[in-house]
Amino acid sequence: MGLFLKKGSWYIDYYAYGKRKREKIGTSKSLAETVLKKRKVEIAENKYLDIRKEQKIKFEDFADEYLELYSKPNNKSWMKSDRHNLKSLKDFFSGKYLYEITPMLVEKFKAKRAQEVSPATVNRNLACLKSMFNRAIEWGKTKDNPVKKVKLFRENNKRLRYLEKEEIIKLLSNCNGYLKPIVIVALNTGMRKGEILGLKWHDIDFKRGIIYLLNTKNGEKREIPINEQVKTALIRTKKHPESPYIFCKEDGNPFGNIRKSFFTALKKAGIMNFHFHDLRHTFASHLVMSGVDLNTVRELMGHKSLEMTLRYSHLSPDHKKRAVDILSKRMDTIWTPEATSEKVSEKPVGVSI
Repeated sequence: MGLFLKKGSWYIDYYAYGKRKREKIGTSKSLAETVLKKRKVEIAENKYLDIRKEQKIKFEDFADEYLELYSKPNNKSWMKSDRHNLKSLKDFFSGKYLYEITPMLVEKFKAKRAQEVSPATVNRNLACLKSMFNRAIEWGKTKDNPVKKVKLFRENNKRLRYLEKEEIIKLLSNCNGYLKPIVIVALNTGMRKGEILGLKWHDIDFKRGIIYLLNTKNGEKREIPINEQVKTALIRTKKHPESPYIFCKEDGNPFGNIRKSFFTALKKAGIMNFHFHDLRHTFASHLVMSGVDLNTVRELMGHKSLEMTLRYSHLSPDHKKRAVDILSKRMDTIWTPEATSEKVSEKPVGVSI
């Protein structure tokens, strides 16, 4: 191992795992000496960068490790998200070592999945894969993240399906048992399904008429006002003697999935092309159509920016007219035609009488 100068630049020369290595450092000899010392330490501690690529870690083995050490402790909805994402990823990448997974291979996975599922689902798969490689880098399992060089599909998030008043009545009349109060809460608060199913009795302040959400999608606390329909639905919900959850099964555990019962209610009501999340759209849509301003809707929905809320603006075709009408009323108090009118002479210009 040593240093040598060539054409004005310092190089370091050393052996790593039986292979001779040379690196161009620059014009500084002291820097070259420092880098050489660092390489010696890395080799001695088995942390030299080239050895990382040679670690024979199978993708499926690391996927299981990622699920146990990272996903389960940090993602409350891991069963609905990462578990399904990892299954699709393992179907394609199993048998490969981490260092064998290249951007081109990820592109092949992307293309294959695009023929099977929606662009949004493919993007969720890729996001999970990207997170996996980020953890692998942090844990010293690999060096590069191949997903960083892969572009996600452009998603169409402008779908806006909501229920008309008649459809709401039909849906509620076909919701049985525990499902009905859940749907009532969704329609009158705009809360997400996970937020509703995770509600505990201590989250409700009946006296002030507020639901306190501590764990939300964007990580910010929210205070949600409740109306009489929600209050009545909650009061009528039977409280489990040993469970803190409002909506729970006989064993006291919260409902994990209400898809089957919700789909059954929709089918009986004759409502097609509708998902539980669309109840949130229904809440916002009816607020806008009732004349509630978009910023208030934004706050009630828990949107960080107004951009997400603007999708509902077209549902109130006269909201722009109301805005200029308000301005007109204000202007009436500071400006009137009488106050600024001038008496116009009827005498023609250039004509003598």
